[in-house]
Amino acid sequence: MLDSILLGLQIALALIGAYQLVLTFFGWYRRKNQIEHAPQKTFAVLVAAHNEEQVVGALIENLKNLDYPKELYDIFVICDNCTDNTAQITQEMGVLACVRSNPKLRGKGYAIEWMLKELWKMPRQYDAVVMFDADNLVSKDYLMHMNNDLCNGSKVIQAYLDTKNPHDSWVTASYAVTYWYINRLWQLPRANLGLGNYLGGTGMCFESNLLKEIGWGATSLVEDLEFTMRCVTRGVKPTFNYYAKVYDEKPITFKASARQRLRWMQGHFIVARRYFFPLLWKGIKEGSWTKIDNAMYAANVYNVFIASIVTVVLWIDMTLPGVPAFSSLFKIAPSFFAVFTVLTYVLFMIALIMEKAPLKSYKYLITFPLFLLSWWPITVYAFFTQNNKQWSHTEHTRVIRLEDMKSKQAS
Repeated sequence: MLDSILLGLQIALALIGAYQLVLTFFGWYRRKNQIEHAPQKTFAVLVAAHNEEQVVGALIENLKNLDYPKELYDIFVICDNCTDNTAQITQEMGVLACVRSNPKLRGKGYAIEWMLKELWKMPRQYDAVVMFDADNLVSKDYLMHMNNDLCNGSKVIQAYLDTKNPHDSWVTASYAVTYWYINRLWQLPRANLGLGNYLGGTGMCFESNLLKEIGWGATSLVEDLEFTMRCVTRGVKPTFNYYAKVYDEKPITFKASARQRLRWMQGHFIVARRYFFPLLWKGIKEGSWTKIDNAMYAANVYNVFIASIVTVVLWIDMTLPGVPAFSSLFKIAPSFFAVFTVLTYVLFMIALIMEKAPLKSYKYLITFPLFLLSWWPITVYAFFTQNNKQWSHTEHTRVIRLEDMKSKQAS
């Protein structure tokens, strides 16, 4: 009985992996840009900040110099439960500091929900709301791309997420490799196929009328994934803009990275429990590939959890003396799975080539498998602690400006 269950799980996981592998081939090409429009949309640019005095100034400076008419956008920094000089620095730079104090409801999701309520009360109303984290940097044409997408009918838009500090350590390099892969071989294929894309927590743009209609309501540890599911459930497909770039600072140490990823996985489990079956059933009834695909993405955390458990069980079974007790697809079709495993890993290298990653990034492919394997214990631990809704802050202490980053990339 147990052998049949394990074999069935292996087959299911193999089919899910094959599905994603097929999708990656639709990211090998990029469609031409959509119709461009003159600047006309107005934007409220929200910056979520908790004790970000070290980095918020660089982002504000960056945002004030975007290639977009200054009268068409305003910047608001959400100083959420700050105990440092974030608000003071924001005000000194001529930007509105929106101070929020609520130690019981902590986290970006709650901060955004509060800020939107304040925003709707203001005399000036905006066509769209853009959201960033305080440690981000933004390409100068970002708002121009958002303007084009909104004019072309998009209601929710995710920008290209890149890494601000890809070569600080093997950990940040692993994040960078992951992001290049996701942008090119997860997000772009779905954009090319007309499916719904996934929000990435920052660099997000929302039509104001949509936010007013359905509210924010995403206060879990992964508010981006939660809002993605809410949109797709209502038939609103988030779109992906490959050309609008946002650069995110990543944790340098493995410990800080593990803490951040644990929070992501804990939140992912909660969102999966809430949305997977309703969205899957709705997609099947409506014949909506978009809803089914997003339901599968919501369940991806369970795929990692189950795959890690099954793989460890099979490894232990094969190392014990005697005849293995369980059937393994690796033994049933060794050539197929050898090719599948190699191709899956090679796709990360292909993504680096397609995204024209710096040459020094390739050496980190040696340690990248360790980063991938580390998701297993993190996900398993997250499964047993998923009801922990304690938000944890990732500290940022380095000041990197857009010009500095561009010069390093060029060199």
